[in-house]
Amino acid sequence: MNNNQVVIFDTTLRDGEQSPGAAMTRDEKLRIAKVLEKLRVDVIEAGFAMASPGDFEAVKAIASTITESTVCSLSRALENDIDRAAEALKPAKRGRIHTFIATSPIHMKYKLCMEPDDVIKQAVFAVKRARNHIDDVEFSCEDAGRSEIDFLCRIIEAAIDAGATTINIPDTVGYALPHQFGDTIKTLIERIPNADKAIFSVHCHNDLGLAVANSLSAVVNGARQVECTINGLGERAGNASLEEIVMAMRTRSDDLGVTTGIDTTQIVPASRLVSSITGFPVQPNKAIVGANAFAHESGIHQDGILKHRETYEIMKAEDVGWNTNRLVLGKLSGRNAFKTRMEELSITFDTKEELNEAFQRFKVLADKKSEIYDDDLQALVSDVRSSNELIEKYKLIALNAGSSMGETPEARLTLLINGEEQETASAGDGPVDAIFKAIEKCANSDAKLALYNVSAITSGTDSQGKVSVRLEKNGRIVNGAGADTDIVIASAKAYIHALNLLEAESAKANPQTGP
Repeated sequence: MNNNQVVIFDTTLRDGEQSPGAAMTRDEKLRIAKVLEKLRVDVIEAGFAMASPGDFEAVKAIASTITESTVCSLSRALENDIDRAAEALKPAKRGRIHTFIATSPIHMKYKLCMEPDDVIKQAVFAVKRARNHIDDVEFSCEDAGRSEIDFLCRIIEAAIDAGATTINIPDTVGYALPHQFGDTIKTLIERIPNADKAIFSVHCHNDLGLAVANSLSAVVNGARQVECTINGLGERAGNASLEEIVMAMRTRSDDLGVTTGIDTTQIVPASRLVSSITGFPVQPNKAIVGANAFAHESGIHQDGILKHRETYEIMKAEDVGWNTNRLVLGKLSGRNAFKTRMEELSITFDTKEELNEAFQRFKVLADKKSEIYDDDLQALVSDVRSSNELIEKYKLIALNAGSSMGETPEARLTLLINGEEQETASAGDGPVDAIFKAIEKCANSDAKLALYNVSAITSGTDSQGKVSVRLEKNGRIVNGAGADTDIVIASAKAYIHALNLLEAESAKANPQTGP
């Protein structure tokens, strides 16, 4: 590998999924993986094969489909975990097992209850076990950001001797500062005798808002793999954002002196797909992919841009894919045009029935709004697949809700519950509040509404409204999503989707969260 080339390791499907409410189905993960491949991500961490049967099947499906990127599965430094990861990765053209163990004093003492020498032995065992299955093995020192440098040198040297080809240094709790983290990477590379036999990697969390800064500091000091996620998705405050890492390297190549193989024009489409599937909206002022990232309101800025773009823009919007939201379909478009555009968006249909259902929903949408954009299509398919993949205990049949000044808003609706129609009505502080109360009258779910978010999928007053509803019940968190040109109906769809997710069989508990 060119020493100036940085490997982009995307963990949206593994660490990103650990965001509360961001769980993805196998098919949703596969859709994202195809877009990541189109983005030319070097390594796709598809999941944690041992975590649950669903995760195993997702890793296996992605390994069977993706050919241009390396497909990776996380595993603890345990025999069964490693063997399970290897089994899931069997179909992969290029596979990687990513095994980890905690190395900080606090983790070794209180979580692992192991002595440091025993931790090294376990790490060596895990790497050797993984190498018996596959040539590409990554080893992570969990909580390396709070680990002792002498111990890190010992365990990393042993892991490389055992066959690890990539060594990952995670700032698991987002504790590091850029100058400190960069020095750690530099010291490890200089002090470890066999450091030249492995690629050094970093995996930074964003608890202090420093994940991208820490990652870039590490690259300056010799790291040649960065682990990141689309939109910075991830546990707690998230991970380093792929889009920010990549565009920082591209825009400031004069100083950083490194490159990536990423097709940056696919960044915005990837961002939108992940946002659509997870129900996590992108904040308007988010760097690179936020709606305001290339917007200029100040008169001085606008004047400067018109005279010479570089006065206030350091990147071109087109370079990250902002011009990809093309008008391509309308109500006169046929099934073949619809199917072809879907394939261009990396959306395929497993059955003719699924294609027909999606096409019929497209026709209904086209009657409501004349201009159908790619984002509309993404939302439409997410809606079709979320309903097909769930056993729908609750289904909306009819809804009438409204509000008038000086009068209490009311909602009347009909739900199909386990095949039986139930009608109900309720008043509320607004039409959406009334709808949610009416649904709860029938469902009696005892779920707590933790988040309600509305965003426009495209511009214009006829835009579809996308609604995200987060419900909590008995420690389980789910995100429901709904889209419609009527945001009141979209809200009802989102709440009912969340209720159906709560009814679905709970995924088996994740053994551990990993780096």
